[in-house]
Amino acid sequence: MKQAVARLQLLRLASPGLPIGAYSYSQGLESALELGLVHDEASAERWLAGLLEGPLVSFDAPVLAACCRAAEAGDWPALWRLNEEVLASRDSREQVQESTQMGYSLCQLLSGLPEGAGGAPWPADEPVSLPVAWALAACCLQLPGEEALEAWLWGWLENQVMVLMKAMPMGQSAGQRLVSRLLPRLAQAVGQAWCWPDDARSNFAPMHAWVVQKHETQYSRLFRS
Repeated sequence: MKQAVARLQLLRLASPGLPIGAYSYSQGLESALELGLVHDEASAERWLAGLLEGPLVSFDAPVLAACCRAAEAGDWPALWRLNEEVLASRDSREQVQESTQMGYSLCQLLSGLPEGAGGAPWPADEPVSLPVAWALAACCLQLPGEEALEAWLWGWLENQVMVLMKAMPMGQSAGQRLVSRLLPRLAQAVGQAWCWPDDARSNFAPMHAWVVQKHETQYSRLFRS
């Protein structure tokens, strides 16, 4: 029974219906479409695979893994440091707003759930990044850190495919073909990120940094980043 509840909580956390606003952000993909860097199914796969095997597996996912370990250990000073690292790593104002808005929304959601009672408080006047909030959510829902990391990466992939379906546009069948081709890479990324050394973390991805910054001045937009 306990394992079944944990699996259901994991699905809940990864659900696109989780009310934290993920659907309103494209993480630069909308600008990649505008600039012609992504224009069809094949180029979409190259773009997403490059992110998955680049800054996601070498920075974002390892940081989340570290956040999960710190939350499980009750190491709040480590979570503070990781929160500062995440916010300092964002390449644009929109990226900072994205992480802190979703982090705040997830913390607010947790505070109103029975599972969130007695959880670690986060000062209302301090921004909380999404990785830290996600780790706190996993801790409150009693989910293993590696499974929470897997759910987070799945949520990223699902959201990116949804952006393609809305903005390219990409058909639903094409979107599912793309998911099928990227799932093995996503599974590999989970294992790599969970074991990634702390001193090897790097978010160096100049093309992506340029694209996300371009979005701030893009004239016609469906998404907030």
